[in-house]
Amino acid sequence: MVSDFEAQVRATNDKINARTGRPLAIAITVGLLLGLFLVLSLVVFKELFMLFAGLLIVFATYELATALRSAGRDIPRIPTVFAAVAVVPLTFYFLDAGHWFATLAGIALVSLWRIAEVMRPSARVPFRELVKDLGAGVFTMAYVGFLASFTVLLTARDGGEWWTLAFLIVVVSIDTGAYASGLAFGKHKMAPVISPKKTWEGFAGSVLAAVIAGVLLALFMIGQPWWVGIILGATMVVTATGGDLAESLVKRDLGIKDISSFLPGHGGVLDRIDSTLPSAAAAYVLFLIFA
Repeated sequence: MVSDFEAQVRATNDKINARTGRPLAIAITVGLLLGLFLVLSLVVFKELFMLFAGLLIVFATYELATALRSAGRDIPRIPTVFAAVAVVPLTFYFLDAGHWFATLAGIALVSLWRIAEVMRPSARVPFRELVKDLGAGVFTMAYVGFLASFTVLLTARDGGEWWTLAFLIVVVSIDTGAYASGLAFGKHKMAPVISPKKTWEGFAGSVLAAVIAGVLLALFMIGQPWWVGIILGATMVVTATGGDLAESLVKRDLGIKDISSFLPGHGGVLDRIDSTLPSAAAAYVLFLIFA
């Protein structure tokens, strides 16, 4: 009796894993641990959020630089990681000016480092290849370092930590709503070439989850009218879905399933935060408008 029940549980779990493309139990455990540390860093001592964001940026930047190197783009990984993580404290303490200055200075550092490398006779490359390498370095800094630091910029503002927590909860709600709705009703593929597992039914579930979460968070967390919650939820649906599809397109071009395997059940750190990157920038704009 017990063995039959265990066999049924394993069979069901295998079906879910096959449908989602990753071990669900491990993914949920890792997600909960990350969420717990995130909440503590925002609610208890928001300066601690710099450490949280910095660690994620370190791993995500290294992952993307490594993946691009495997595709033939020579990006200096250590300088790129250093430049990306340096954006965090400068953004936190100097706000918008620090955010832009650190990003542009980081792009300059990575570009000059690569140019210095090819100046050696043994490392010469065609000019066209050098331009591609420089473009890949700029993309890495802009995509991870710049966009991810919008969470730091938002958190550093007075009361911004609650907006950061709110928009992240909405993004999680979007992922959860899309997963549950897609798993139960998903039939019509949304972008089969880019992301085969996304369905329009899942997207509908993400919209519903985002609006509900947005309204509740607007009323009870960030002190805004209910209609601001609808705007927040709708905006996050667009940015989160776009961010997810954008990273899927990058991985498709690189010919890989996951950007890395740093996070069990999730693939890489960038796989986990892809929908958050453009959402952070959008949330900061909404904060400036409404808060």
